[in-house]
Amino acid sequence: MSKVLAGIRVLDFGRYIAGPFCSTLLGDMGAEVIRIEKVDGSEDRFLSPITENGDGAMFMQMGRNKLSLTLNPMKPEGREIVKKLVASADVVVANLPPDTLQAMGLDYDSLIAIKPDIILTMISAFGTGGPYANRVGFDGLGQAMSGNMYMSGTPDQPVKAYGPFIDFGTASFSAFGTMAALYERQKTGKGQIVEGSLFNTGLTIMNGTAIEQAAVKRNRVATLNRSQTSAPADTFKTKDGWVLVQSVGGPLFKRWADLMGEDHWLDDERFKDDITRGDNGEAISDRLATWCAERTSQEVLDAMEQARLPAGPVLSPQEVLDDPHIAAKGLFQPVDYPGLESPAPVMKTPVELSETPGEIRSRAPTLGEHTDQIMHELGYSEDEITELRDRRVI
Repeated sequence: MSKVLAGIRVLDFGRYIAGPFCSTLLGDMGAEVIRIEKVDGSEDRFLSPITENGDGAMFMQMGRNKLSLTLNPMKPEGREIVKKLVASADVVVANLPPDTLQAMGLDYDSLIAIKPDIILTMISAFGTGGPYANRVGFDGLGQAMSGNMYMSGTPDQPVKAYGPFIDFGTASFSAFGTMAALYERQKTGKGQIVEGSLFNTGLTIMNGTAIEQAAVKRNRVATLNRSQTSAPADTFKTKDGWVLVQSVGGPLFKRWADLMGEDHWLDDERFKDDITRGDNGEAISDRLATWCAERTSQEVLDAMEQARLPAGPVLSPQEVLDDPHIAAKGLFQPVDYPGLESPAPVMKTPVELSETPGEIRSRAPTLGEHTDQIMHELGYSEDEITELRDRRVI
């Protein structure tokens, strides 16, 4: 099977999610990805530890399809190794502050001096330029400063989503930009800088709300899980759990009224279109909440499916692992890892291509698992590798 990015080498200096998952996606599409991390292991390797060595759950996902090289690029010998790596690479991915990039020789000017057609994918909290350029940050800042947290939860308690969707969105946008840059390089022979930021991602996701505010000054505040632009759209407690119902458009609203057996909703001016239904959605949510409370989650979902109304259960992590749709499609790939009693359920490439799909070819690497292999490829002898290891350069 053809690999879209076969022959492309990516140096992954990323940490945590936005940088590493960008290179993970490139690796899924066939690129050779070398993860460069600290000699004792970078912090993101050990988040949510699940093995005796402390390797973490997130690293099982981020580290797939990658080779592991331990390196201290702040030492002179380490800088020389970086230069040799760059000379062999097509893409450098780094979510590090600009001054750190320069200290490591990973700024664009340093890179193109070694490899003129290199592509540098830079990921940061706020991007270059502007008063926030040198601030550091994680996913939560993107949620907080884009308006997302303000519009989640309640007016008394802003809420950050548990899942780091800003990080994953930034990784996806950055992978998209990197592949566009690779396509352009095929035509012109020139590399370029690809820049992603958590703030840009957050603003992209919340742009519709910002446009509405600028145009009509709605001054919206949070309404927990209830939508403000359509109805019924909310979470509802059943006899044995919770379900989410999400409806948009007049035809679906009519289906809901028919399910309730109450045509009067259709003749009420308060509910004549999506925006008025959103404005007056509390009444619709109250009615559906009473209906759901009298039924089990399965009874609610069966009725919603028969009426062709979008609805789904609110699943716990264990229920996700047990979900029959996930099993039937094989969305989680069981991946063995040293120290795990059973394989890790690693989610496959989230976008499915019919002819050239991404794939998980190899598990996440153990710390420095491929250091000797890569150093030999760069021309270092066994004695030189031993000396560099003794001096903690690698």
